[in-house]
Amino acid sequence: AARAQWSAIYDDVSGGMPLADAMARWPKSFPAVYVAMVHAGETGGFLDVVLMQIAEFRARERDLKGKFRNAMAYPSILAVLAIGVLIFLMTFFIPRFSGIFASVGGNMPGLTRAIVAISKFMTDYGPGILVVLAVLVLVLRRVLKSPAGQLAAQQATLRLPVIGKLAARFALVRFCRMLGTLLGAGVPLVASLRVAREAVGNRILADAVGQSIEQVQKGKGLARSLAGNSRLFPGSVIEMIAVAEESGRLDTELKRLATVNEEELDRQLRTAVALAEPILLFVMAAIVGTIVVGMLLPVFTLQEYIR
Repeated sequence: AARAQWSAIYDDVSGGMPLADAMARWPKSFPAVYVAMVHAGETGGFLDVVLMQIAEFRARERDLKGKFRNAMAYPSILAVLAIGVLIFLMTFFIPRFSGIFASVGGNMPGLTRAIVAISKFMTDYGPGILVVLAVLVLVLRRVLKSPAGQLAAQQATLRLPVIGKLAARFALVRFCRMLGTLLGAGVPLVASLRVAREAVGNRILADAVGQSIEQVQKGKGLARSLAGNSRLFPGSVIEMIAVAEESGRLDTELKRLATVNEEELDRQLRTAVALAEPILLFVMAAIVGTIVVGMLLPVFTLQEYIR
């Protein structure tokens, strides 16, 4: 498939079509931000520089996403393990205890009755629950693929206490690196902002950058135009961009900001994971402990039930 794709691009370019237009015909392989970069490189006559910058950008993006996946691996395993233990207790362990208590008779404590009721519901309707969950997952995936669903998901993500800040910083890293790369390649500021806006990866933050582009076109400085979007651009970043504009080192400073914030993002990820691990372990222990206590409570009065 990849060979056929590149063969088609070669045929298009050989026929006189610009490389950016040929790449745009394959949106799954070439995101709009890369197509826009190639178009700018073709127009300005520095396509070789742009292609090298794309390769570097992709390498840094892959490294950053790899750090995020690695950081989330252990908490994800703990979450799956907790769910597996809970399902085992509710569908295999508890039904045997509830049968013993039922055969003896007597009134069980409220906690025990609640646990037994949940266990019975999961045992009796387990296949139906799995079917409903599968349908919900499929519906959710389809909704998230729609523009409205993506917008709602991004809004919800930004509102989350820790994840929202991580997502905003990740968008900042992508924006600064892309904008610095384009400016360093000689692309005009407004054109660079339009391309970098596509690299943000969040429609809400990208729309805020779009408003900044309009202000830059009216003659306002980049730092002043970005200052209104405090969620994406903290005050310290705005100050550094303002200094870089005055000194004529905007492209270099943007790349430096991307590197610094990437390192800070890595530290925040490690901190979040370090906090998530004990929280998940505590939740897991609390759930298992509650179930065990609920099933042991009748044992203390079992002798009275026998009498």
